[in-house]
Amino acid sequence: MNRTNGNNASKKGLEILKPALAAGLISLSFIALEILWTRIFSAEYFYTFAFLVLSLAILGMGLGGLVIRLWPRLSNENNLWIYLLLGSLISVVAPITVLHFNIDFTLLFSSKAMIGKIALVVFLLSASFLFGGMSLSLIFKKHHSQMPKIYMADLIGAGLGVIVAVLLMNLIQVPKTAFLVSIPSLIVAFIYAKKWTKVFPLALAIMLIAFLPRAEKLLSKQRKERFELIYQHWDAMAQLKVEKVNDDFYYAIIDNAAHSPTYHFDGNFDVPDSMKLFPGYPMKYFVRRIPNCTFLALGAGSGGDVLNALSSGAKEIHAVEVVPQINKLMTHGLLYDFTGKIYSNPRVNVITEDGRSYVRRFKNKFDIIYALSSNTFASLASGAFALAENYLFTKEAFENYYDAMTDNGILFLDHQFYVPRLVSAAKEALEEKHVANPNDHIAVFHSYVGRRKLMVFSKKPIEQEWLANGLAELTQGEKPYMVQQYPSPPDSLKQNLIAEIMKHGWQNVQDTVAIDISPNTDNRPFAAQMGLLKNLDFSKLDKIPPYEFQGFPLAKLLIFIILAIVTLIAIPINLIPFIKKGEKLTLRGWGYFFLIGAAFMAIEVILIQQFTLFIGSGVYAFVSILFILLLSSGVGSRFSQKVKPQIAFLGIIAWILLNIFVFQRLVSSLAFLEVPWRILITIILIAPLGFFMGMPFPNGTKKVGELVDWGFAVNGAASVLGSTAIMLVAFTLGYNFALLVGAAGYLLAMLVMQSKKGWVK
Repeated sequence: MNRTNGNNASKKGLEILKPALAAGLISLSFIALEILWTRIFSAEYFYTFAFLVLSLAILGMGLGGLVIRLWPRLSNENNLWIYLLLGSLISVVAPITVLHFNIDFTLLFSSKAMIGKIALVVFLLSASFLFGGMSLSLIFKKHHSQMPKIYMADLIGAGLGVIVAVLLMNLIQVPKTAFLVSIPSLIVAFIYAKKWTKVFPLALAIMLIAFLPRAEKLLSKQRKERFELIYQHWDAMAQLKVEKVNDDFYYAIIDNAAHSPTYHFDGNFDVPDSMKLFPGYPMKYFVRRIPNCTFLALGAGSGGDVLNALSSGAKEIHAVEVVPQINKLMTHGLLYDFTGKIYSNPRVNVITEDGRSYVRRFKNKFDIIYALSSNTFASLASGAFALAENYLFTKEAFENYYDAMTDNGILFLDHQFYVPRLVSAAKEALEEKHVANPNDHIAVFHSYVGRRKLMVFSKKPIEQEWLANGLAELTQGEKPYMVQQYPSPPDSLKQNLIAEIMKHGWQNVQDTVAIDISPNTDNRPFAAQMGLLKNLDFSKLDKIPPYEFQGFPLAKLLIFIILAIVTLIAIPINLIPFIKKGEKLTLRGWGYFFLIGAAFMAIEVILIQQFTLFIGSGVYAFVSILFILLLSSGVGSRFSQKVKPQIAFLGIIAWILLNIFVFQRLVSSLAFLEVPWRILITIILIAPLGFFMGMPFPNGTKKVGELVDWGFAVNGAASVLGSTAIMLVAFTLGYNFALLVGAAGYLLAMLVMQSKKGWVK
């Protein structure tokens, strides 16, 4: 009898645990899928287009809850395994199909066929999330009385999904990961399937594993490479290719966009200068005018900058590169022997870290900081929802460069497009440092041949004599490679943008140009978003550029498209249950789930961006920030019944205010710490906020019961709306104001929660 009672108790315990376990595993799969697709589409298409497609695709998650609400016949838990089976199958088939569609996003407004293709892409990708949303909302609906535990499992599962996705992408690379992220969902399908139907999820799991050897071939966009492809690696940080131009020259290509030159070198420096390799800008004059020169290669890439420094005679070289696989190739991989083993030279320190976070650890250290087109869009850093940007080009970055340089220090910064904004930021940084006559510390050169600019940023006033001597081989002769734009030559009558900014200030020049030349700050670091709305001409959208270097406001346009689709389609669809018979939410209950969905995602996106600056761009930052936020939110959900709703909301608002006015200043002062300590501090600062943010959803569920499926649907649509709209706020007014907007959303939700009127009628 006792044994029977024990068995019954065990079975009952398992039945209670079952929905929570299912919610956790489903969330693990789908957050991992979101991260995986972000990496895939950002590498194969320009990152702003990946933002468009994935933001719309993830709408499917919320729509899944609406499907369950509108068609009660689908609310049978016996169907759960079918939804997960379909979602898992589509999650693999959809990206394979999409990558073979030959999509050209630049024809988004001019080709009906292309518009149809893009719509089909969004539909295919959304379908997987749709079935995932149906599965989760079904569990929420059937077990709403256990919501604190189930929502805890949902959030913790999502947090683990972040880690699993990144670990798998780094261990077995992106293509194989695509065939494995659905396994947790298939485990749930197997558990919920009855008798012989268990064979279907089991068979699909076996099939996905069997296809692993073919994953790389299946999950790749057909493209014609410019040169012979000799190496390819695709992990959580970047898709890296090495292409052979000839026997003496390779290109390392990151995400099919950034090209880092690699030079064949025999390792012999004991030759005359005429036989040495000085790739990039000539540094030998600048290095040799400073005894025991310490050289920082900021974004060292595949060795060209380091070879330049070594050949020029630098005594100590710091090669900083954020993409780990490039450094692996240079230290013991394909490029090690090809480059003459320069990364094993005792003068070279190899650092795998974000360049900005590394610079902030030093004072009066570097004689030369050399940044040759150092620019990483770092799409992974913010999941699918943010137009991520690095912090190399902000006003505060130039202050850090200034502090890190010795008294004779010089920064050489090269870029094709951003230099007007960089000049604005550099000038304001010098003013912030109370430097007399900031204009004397900046010079700019332009190459019509190379279509790029070089900015020289010096701690001491620039002497034209040493500048002319150092760059003589580029600026002299009948057809010089570069011409000086600022200071303008005395006999030059031609005005130019750089000279105008330096002489009159960017504010007095902005109205005369098509691009945004305002300086970026750490609170608003979007250097690539150079487009202005005044340039948006709908009559000239036959072929839109995939960038904003000429002033076309691509990012803002894509955000408006997402907002329009959510506002005109997703939100109206979520109003349909109001006109159907039966029990329904009041506008008050509907608005509550909308507010907490938009506010949660707005705050999540901005926190990821802000603390990425502290930890440093890369996988560590993304995993740490998102994991701890989701984990602590899950713990908060578990304790939501023990904390008054008003306390939870006030805790969120108070913590956001502390983050804006205290924590950001604190982390700035602690930037000198090593990465593990910066991660630990981030955990301490984010976890309490996450704890309170995990409470509003289960508290709302307590008031609506089975109607949580509708609340989940509204919450999903609002999440996409909030995470997208908040980027417009950040572009214009900065991160701190965006956080205040998120806090305002929670404040309104608190007022709704305090209302004594019912949420169900």
